Amino acid sequence: VQLQASGGGSAQTGGSLRLSCVASGFTLTYYNVGWFRQAPGKEREAVSAITTTEGVTYYADSVKGRFTVSRDNTKTTVYLQMNSLEPEDTAVYFCAANYGLGSAEFRRLLTATEYDYWGQGTLVTVSS
Repeated sequence: VQLQASGGGSAQTGGSLRLSCVASGFTLTYYNVGWFRQAPGKEREAVSAITTTEGVTYYADSVKGRFTVSRDNTKTTVYLQMNSLEPEDTAVYFCAANYGLGSAEFRRLLTATEYDYWGQGTLVTVSS
């Protein structure tokens, strides 16, 4: 059972990156997926979440209007499109999978401890 996040890299302020999250050993289609990030010296924080078949999405205030989470259930892949990047977005980004939370439980969906499986993270660096 494994999650793999990819797509990180370097961007300039105002630029864009798209992260992908794929699963092996289980079917991601049946899981809620969250994106979290951890900047150097800071605690891990929630970025976004998307629910299973309904595809309900939630965002942290810091990324609303700039980031978009989506999922392709035919490919069991979840994406995080990051636009208008800022230096404050520099962090290691993780995807995680949760089984069982309802689509209306937005606070829990944006809580790291609610997630069962985690990927290893992908580094995003935004320069000014």
